[in-house]
Amino acid sequence: MKRCLVINPNTTATVTQMVLAACHAAQPGVQWDGATARFGAAYIANEIGYAKAGHAALDAHEAFYDGHDVVLLACFGDPGLLALRELSRVPVVGLAQSSFEAAARRGRFAVVTGGHAWAPMLARFARAQALDERLTGIHTIDWTGAQIAAEPDRARDALVAAAQHGVEEGAQCILLGGAALAGLAPSLQPRLAVPVLDNVLLAAQAVADTLRVEATP
Repeated sequence: MKRCLVINPNTTATVTQMVLAACHAAQPGVQWDGATARFGAAYIANEIGYAKAGHAALDAHEAFYDGHDVVLLACFGDPGLLALRELSRVPVVGLAQSSFEAAARRGRFAVVTGGHAWAPMLARFARAQALDERLTGIHTIDWTGAQIAAEPDRARDALVAAAQHGVEEGAQCILLGGAALAGLAPSLQPRLAVPVLDNVLLAAQAVADTLRVEATP
């Protein structure tokens, strides 16, 4: 069985477990192994935490990589992605990059995530990666990803309201961003008129696709 090292560049192990569970459920043919950052922010919510996370991702790779066939950087913002690709001997899939690309293939899309500081950070990331051509907007709520993960039921109304703003701006689908938002899309979908996409499931699919390409002679 092919193996994927899932690097969570924040220090919250429960987030790592959430991502692993979602990836395993979506792609059971892959062995998903988790690595939680050994230092840095408990949850990345600003530029300082983002900068530390890039270093933490490299450290986690050096500490936990053990002949895996692919690496998933499991932060919606992909801190340290280019450096990690330079370091790694195998393909590295970015949670943000892969899910932005998948959403764009469906048409115009809006991002919904937790924490207002993420809006300019993700806008910068999208421009740098040339992923903003079909991006209609980035809509954030007061809740951080950590708070959403802790009380998802209480966060749903705010997430739906943010997503509705995206729909009103012409988005043809909504991308739920953030490792801690894994699994929330089905509960939001009945309240929205366009598809709601889960960034973790899209990244898991990208990992599976990468493994198939790598296996092709």
